[in-house]
Amino acid sequence: MRAAPPPRALAAALALGLAATGCTAAGAGEDGGLTLGYFPNVTHAPALVGVKNGIFEEALGGIRLDTRTFNSGPDAVNALFSGEIDAAYLGPSPAVNGWYQSEGEALRIVAGAATQGTGLVVDEEIREVADLRGARLATPQLGGTQDVALRWFVREQGWDADTAGGGDVSILPQTNHEAVNAFAAGEIDGAWLPEPYLGRLLEKEGAHQLVDEADRWPGGHFVTTHLVVGADLLEERPEAVEALLRGHIEAVDLLGEDPGAARRAVSDHLEALTGSAVDPVLTEAALDNVTFTVDPAADSLRTGAERAAALGLLDPVDLTGIYALDPLNSLLAEDGRERVTGLEGKATP
Repeated sequence: MRAAPPPRALAAALALGLAATGCTAAGAGEDGGLTLGYFPNVTHAPALVGVKNGIFEEALGGIRLDTRTFNSGPDAVNALFSGEIDAAYLGPSPAVNGWYQSEGEALRIVAGAATQGTGLVVDEEIREVADLRGARLATPQLGGTQDVALRWFVREQGWDADTAGGGDVSILPQTNHEAVNAFAAGEIDGAWLPEPYLGRLLEKEGAHQLVDEADRWPGGHFVTTHLVVGADLLEERPEAVEALLRGHIEAVDLLGEDPGAARRAVSDHLEALTGSAVDPVLTEAALDNVTFTVDPAADSLRTGAERAAALGLLDPVDLTGIYALDPLNSLLAEDGRERVTGLEGKATP
């Protein structure tokens, strides 16, 4: 298991990518195409469905669609910085870090994609929260969305957990696949993960879910995935962003209106990306554990950033302007749908 880097290491990594690339997002779409990044996670199901079913290609019309998959938010953000991709499905912590490191220049959140679908799964020796003291727990990335959630939970218990894996609870950043394998091998006692990896841990003998993160937020809603675009793309090619958003809305709608078709698309695309068969029962359970919505759940983004700062993983950051919801709200208004809000507390005109 890898040792965790020091505090703010995630932000520093993004800074290196930013400095190396000059913070430009023009490269990926210079020929008129659009490159979209996403993860092989169920919390990125709008991307999985939109790509697999050709929804984005149809919505983009004459704009060529290219795709690239990632396993970590910092890699995806650095790809936005360098111009390797034009847009990405991202969790809240990578989006905030990218905003912070670029001083608000590199990216904009243009829609929500998913809420919920994360939590802490542990082995049978841990029956209650008090039993976590001394445990070895994994998260996908230091300073990432699930890492902040677990560290905040540990802090609320009055315990310490440093960024080198020490403290009352040892938190060990690992990729999702590594965490699943490490749990099966008995090398860790649990992990705070997104779907479908949360569900895969639950398949292991003796595993059970100790914490459902939805229980820790008002109304159970907190953002797990956004649709983010490069600021240059939004400014220079707003028609491409609008077309992408049309596809995104359609993909989210499909997940709610035809879950059977969506489940097949997600399973098939995950199998193609990972090279291994996906249990359809597991996929169905994972999809049921996530709410797909274009609402960005803005208040939870701000709360997450405040918690990361309090934990020493991020400097305090002003998020004013991180949302660019006008294109989305214009499309929603066309269909007579309710508009979504950003941090200003009201829908944009």
